[in-house]
Amino acid sequence: MKRHISPGNAGWKTVDAPQGLGSPKPLIVRVQSLPARSYFAEHSHSWNQLVYAISGALTVKADGRRVVISPEQAVWLPAGTKHSVGSLMGAEFRSLWVANAASQGMTSGTTVIHVSPLLRTLIVEAASLKSEDRRYAARVIALILDQLRRATPISAALPWPTHPGLLALCETLYADPADTRHAERWGREIGMSPRTLTRHFEREVGMSLRAWRQRLRLLKAIELLGSDLPITEIALRLGYSSASAFIFMFRSEMRVSPLQHRRSLGHAASRGAPSRRRSGPQYPTRRAR
Repeated sequence: MKRHISPGNAGWKTVDAPQGLGSPKPLIVRVQSLPARSYFAEHSHSWNQLVYAISGALTVKADGRRVVISPEQAVWLPAGTKHSVGSLMGAEFRSLWVANAASQGMTSGTTVIHVSPLLRTLIVEAASLKSEDRRYAARVIALILDQLRRATPISAALPWPTHPGLLALCETLYADPADTRHAERWGREIGMSPRTLTRHFEREVGMSLRAWRQRLRLLKAIELLGSDLPITEIALRLGYSSASAFIFMFRSEMRVSPLQHRRSLGHAASRGAPSRRRSGPQYPTRRAR
């Protein structure tokens, strides 16, 4: 890694994108991780890519847009799309490289999609298969490709501004969703009047600061529910005065309670048992260097 300073990524570290890797036939799952405040420099592939966070959240920049995705979302990047992937707080993720010949029936543009529990399970399974499981691997891959063709585009990802001052504001709120500073206070800190801040923010991200903060809290809730933190602790970290207020918000947005959502992920914390990982060689995966 090397230190890199640029607008929108000040103080972040760049990770060189992998080079010289062959085209997938028809799909490769790459196991990757990003430390906090690091990102892959802008690059492109001659094949399609699905970027999916197993834990944590990812910031994806492509086609002049920047979005933050949680473990219930993924970004589809068609072949040739210039993109960069980073993480403010650190993330474990999976990159699915899909050959052009296998992408028939899939979306033709950069798209945020919903990752169903079935697709998540298939991705995790594909990344943990042993080398002798070739026939089984082929069936899993076929199911993944079918799920990608059926995937539902969504607009629930968190849009991100590009203005340096607004970017600093959003990074601060992302690191501490319980921050209570309002537009007037933020305006003083980044050198804007409250009205100018509000106008610029809505123009860049397509929603008000208040709506953005609400979506941030939901995304962070989904992210934190993948951890072992108690529900009450998650509520406090997000700035809610009580667990009941947090549960009400989450149920209103997701139609299930936080605990029900955690159970749907098969999380160890909801079963009272420690999490376990499969070990051994992996197929068909490539681990990032």
